[in-house]
Amino acid sequence: MNDFYSKSKEASQILKEIENGLKEGSRRKVCSRQREAATLGLLANKSLIKAFEIEGTQPPMRAIKASQQRWESILNEC
Repeated sequence: MNDFYSKSKEASQILKEIENGLKEGSRRKVCSRQREAATLGLLANKSLIKAFEIEGTQPPMRAIKASQQRWESILNEC
């Protein structure tokens, strides 16, 4: 679970930095940073699924699929 939280937090932080940069008029490295955040988000989802499997419980697949689609959308927008 620590891996999930760590990657999720880092991905969200990158997106926040991109948003702040755009508000300030900077488009510097937006796509590469966006891809980095999306990749981290997708890896976080995999870590979450693995954590549930280790615990022997069923992961919340509906929420994970929604998150997966969101990260894939971010990854493919640039």
